[in-house]
Amino acid sequence: MTSDSQMTGRDLTPAPQAPSLTRRHMIMGAALLATSGLALSRQPREIVPPLAPKKLDQLVPEEIGGWTFQSKSGLVLPAEDPLSDNLYSHIVTRVYQSSTQLPIMMLIAYSNKQNGMLQLHRPEICYPASGFRLSETELDQLEIAAGKLLPIRHFSAESGARNEQVLYWTRIGQEHPTSWFDQRMAVVRTNLKAEIPDGILVRVSTVAPSYTDAQASLEGFARALVAGSNPQLKALLVGQL
Repeated sequence: MTSDSQMTGRDLTPAPQAPSLTRRHMIMGAALLATSGLALSRQPREIVPPLAPKKLDQLVPEEIGGWTFQSKSGLVLPAEDPLSDNLYSHIVTRVYQSSTQLPIMMLIAYSNKQNGMLQLHRPEICYPASGFRLSETELDQLEIAAGKLLPIRHFSAESGARNEQVLYWTRIGQEHPTSWFDQRMAVVRTNLKAEIPDGILVRVSTVAPSYTDAQASLEGFARALVAGSNPQLKALLVGQL
């Protein structure tokens, strides 16, 4: 027997119906839209505009306290490798002389890569890479102004050629981390505020038999550096401390 559809040549299969927009679909769509909006609103944003080339070098004064700029050579530097090259936007190296204090070697390494993955090479890495043996790194606080304490670290670095005494600090955003872990957490906390932090490492050192022999010169220079900086440089060095 021949069916009516075969006789007429027509396909009598019911046409598929377009899915109806249910209340559940509307709720799911609204939730996805809200999530997308939240993700966009939490996208990290720059909080410090990038410095122009050579700007940091121009900001650092040539006279700091009783010290005067003499040269840019003679410092222990971060090892030259692709990672180091990508860490910093600006590096300033200087040697300062004084008629009454020990000479000071200063390194300022600044990063404002704006990629949310900020890293800083701490001196405990670059000194051993240059052949130095390090003492235990000690944590301390430096009073840079009345009631304003800056967390610092210091250590002795020994080699066959010289004994160098080192004081340094780091700033990431508005924090002053004193370890690799604190440094990473400072970046995370700033990113969670939807901000991309900048960061700086400030290192001052001198040749002396022990840290006790160098302490007055190192701390005096560090205080004078911060006190003698204009507002822009001071904000870069220590933030809102």
